[in-house]
Formats: sequence, structure tokens, C-alpha cells
Amino acid sequence: MTKTTRREFLRTAGATLTMLALPPAVRAAQEQGPKVLRPAPAQLKLRPSGAATGVWGFNGSVPGPVLRYPQGADVALSVQNALPQATTVHWHGLRVPNAMDGVPQVTQAPIEPGARFDYAFKAEDAGTFWYHPHQASFEQVGRGLYGLLIIDEPKPIEVDRELAWVLSDFKLGRDNQQVNDFGDVAHFGGGGRIGNVLALNGRPAARRLEVRSGERIRLRLLNASTARIFLIAFENHQPYVVSYDGQPIEPHGLPGGALALGPGMRTDLILDCTGAPGESFSVLDRRDKGAELVRVTYSKKPPVRTRRLPPPEPIAPNPLPEPDLSKAVDHFVLFEGGLLGKPAIGLVDGKPRKLHEIMSEQKLTWTMNYSAQHEHAQMHEPLLRFGRGETIRLKLINDTEFEHPMHLHGHSFRVLALNDRPVRYRPWRDTVLMGPRGTAELAFVADNPGEWMFHCHILEHAAGGMMGTFVVEG
Repeated sequence: MTKTTRREFLRTAGATLTMLALPPAVRAAQEQGPKVLRPAPAQLKLRPSGAATGVWGFNGSVPGPVLRYPQGADVALSVQNALPQATTVHWHGLRVPNAMDGVPQVTQAPIEPGARFDYAFKAEDAGTFWYHPHQASFEQVGRGLYGLLIIDEPKPIEVDRELAWVLSDFKLGRDNQQVNDFGDVAHFGGGGRIGNVLALNGRPAARRLEVRSGERIRLRLLNASTARIFLIAFENHQPYVVSYDGQPIEPHGLPGGALALGPGMRTDLILDCTGAPGESFSVLDRRDKGAELVRVTYSKKPPVRTRRLPPPEPIAPNPLPEPDLSKAVDHFVLFEGGLLGKPAIGLVDGKPRKLHEIMSEQKLTWTMNYSAQHEHAQMHEPLLRFGRGETIRLKLINDTEFEHPMHLHGHSFRVLALNDRPVRYRPWRDTVLMGPRGTAELAFVADNPGEWMFHCHILEHAAGGMMGTFVVEG
């Protein structure tokens, strides 16, 4: 099949690009977006009847406004805190200078109520990223503080439309208000705080999306929940994966026919609408007994095109330094604990503590290399230290009964192996999902100096001790 030119593609599409054709709160404008982010209490309609739900949002919306910049742009944003507690903002997945990483007590002082903090950095990598607090994140993200951050590549994939789905959940009582059980030790040491209302772009899931036969859609997916892991399947359709965690990959189908998306993880898909006018199909979360996330219906309008398009071209890679495994320095991190795990007696913020004290008094349930750390403790010892420019090969050993999406700040890494089996494509990621009793082998160049968080993105696990730092010297 001959390659379609851009002019032919747009002519046969019969439509200009449209962005985020769901709620206005997450519609990506062509401009760069606001210069100020204001986290504050807000209202959100999460159930069809009854009162609106009290939430926290950026600039009055959940998700917050889409921030969109071209690759290489200088980003400058002021965060003005209108919450009843201190906060920060972390730019998840972006390789920013350490002082701009948004981690309280590690890279900056918390932004107190009524105060402001100015962030400035260069958008080095193109891709789908996001922003969220890193102060009491198990509560602040759970209340609705998150938003998309899109960095456009110079030559994007040619599509007819672009959509973004921000997936999350909320735990509501009968009065439609959020259940105020944030900080429960059972969540810290168990599976995390799972909501009872699924949300897509801040509205109840099972949304309806109309498409046209023959059109090609770029779909940006983000899991912004604090604990829920999605397993997303597209009935009778085979989308292509073109990016994981903002980093391009050779286009390929969904492994096993479904997409595992842990908290903090993103995936860009290319969805070719191969159905006929009048047909419909479901996008399902197979982890939640087949819950329908979206009902996709085909318009009865004439097809955009009648021939099948060739697979999408790969996106140009970002300027990430390639690990040299022949010179790699090997390290490991061992994860223990949890309410179902064996006792793990270790250090708390660098000091020896007994198990019953760790669990009952400190609300710490996990250890990393035998140490539990309070969220962003000021006095702690980093887990590991790296020389600047070293290639690091990191073996993660999950000796627990739970899954853990592990996130590294300031760097992306190649996933070499899962459960000691090589991973096809060795994808670049910033968050890797480890299964219970599983392992992961990662490699990256420690080229971004500073002290960087490494933690589970089930945010209750992070608050329960599965949080530490790596230091890149220099």
C-alpha cells in the first residue's frame, strides 16, 4: 500500500483536527493555557441526581485546565494556593530542574494557604504528561487536583481528531459527598483507597462518544486515580500503542488485547474506527467486572474514508540519553510489608523502630530496602546515590502481595525485564507496574542532578512508607 501524503490524508478526512471532544474543562486549546494555577474548593456533578460533590480543583475545574506547549518551550506558571492546607505541584514525567520538581521538604517548602510559588522550566520532551500535588497527595489528588500537560512534538501523527481521557474515581457517600476517610491506615497498607464512582474527564463514566466510520483518532489516556488500576479493552477494535508515559514507541497492538494502566501512567493510542455507520462498541475496564467506560457509537453520516489506513508512523524519539549496559552500575530495591505481608522491621526516617510502633503510631506499613519514610520527611537518608552520567541498572524486587506502580522523578528509564523475562521494545517509562511477588529491571542514565523521589504511585502506599529518594551527585 502506498504511503498517504499529508494533503491527501486531510482531504479524505474531510475535517480539521479537533481536540478533546468531551467536557470543556479538559478541552485542549491551541494556546498555551493559563499562567496561573489556583487550587481551591470546587463543585462537581458526579451523580445524575442529588447534590453536587464538593471537590478540590485547579482553576475551578476537575480535571484542571489542559496545559499545552510546543516542545522546547519555556514554561512559566504561578501556583496560588486557595486550599485550606499547604500544597505543591509536581510535573509528572517531565525532566525538570530539581528545584522545580514540586516535592515539599525535598525540593521546595510547601506552599502555605494564601501563598504562591512560581515554577519555570523548559519542556524538553514531547508527549502526554500531567500535573498534581505532592503534598498529602493521597488526599489532594483523591479530592480532584490533577490535570493534563501536553507537549506537542514538532511533527505529530496525522489524525482526524485528538481526544484525551482522564480516568479517575471518587468515593462518595449517599449524600454525594466524598467519604472523609483519607489517611486510613487500612488504605495505606492495603490496596489503597478505591472509589465507588468511576469518572472520565470529571464526569461519570459510561459516556457516549460519536465517531465516523473510517476516521483515525489519537487518544491520550491518563490514570489520575490514587489507587485504581485499569485494564482497558476496546470491543471489536485494535488500537495501536504509539507512546507510553509520554515517550514514543514502535506502534503495536495492545499486549493481550487490553491496556494495563496503573495510577500515574499514560498511554497514547491510535484508534482506527473500522465499524459501519450505526454500529456501536464499548470501551471496558476489565478490572472492574467489565465496567463500561465509554459507549462508542458510529454516526450514520457517510464514512470519512472507505479504505483502511496503513499503521501509523512512529513518533520521533525524545532526546533521552541511552543507557550503556556494558558499563552499568547495578543496584536493587527490595519492597516488603503491607497488611498481608510478613513483618518488616527497619528504619523510620533513618532511625530504628519496632514493628508495632511503625504500624500503630507511625501509620507506616511498607519498607524499601528495610526503611520506611514519612511523606517527604526532612531528616532522612536517600535510598541510593549515583554519580552523574552513570548508567544505572536497577532491579526492583516486590516481596509483597500487592501491585505497585513505581514512579521515578526527573528521569525516564528503559524497562528491560518484568518477572525476569525480557520486555519487547524495552519501552521508555517513568512509572512501571510491578505485580505481586514480581520483579522489574530498569536502566537509565543518571544525568539530572539533585535528590529525586522514587515512590509507589498508589499514593496511599507512598504515604504508608513506600517512598524514598535517589541522589544524583553533581
